[in-house]
Amino acid sequence: MASSTKPVYRQLEDVVGCKWSVSVLQAVAAGIARPGALERHIQGISTKVLSERLRKLTGYGLLSKQIYAEVPPRTEYSLTQNGRKLLLIINQIRTLDDEIRDARSES
Repeated sequence: MASSTKPVYRQLEDVVGCKWSVSVLQAVAAGIARPGALERHIQGISTKVLSERLRKLTGYGLLSKQIYAEVPPRTEYSLTQNGRKLLLIINQIRTLDDEIRDARSES
């Protein structure tokens, strides 16, 4: 019997499986909070892809979105607690990858 909702791990894969998601999360963690600044900071990302990634990362609960009632309106993103946890895991994976590559180059 097929389910109409994706299993949770499939949702996570859909959100972070894109090559841009990690870059967006890392940029927000570095304090780059506004969409225009993110687009300038993340080399090669298009406005469309950035908007989609921000929407997915926010929808999944890894980013929070704050809209300020100004003219023109200002939008800023920040990491949620789960977003910070995921970045810790990503950094652990990066460390493991470095260790594996170092071990391969020594052999």
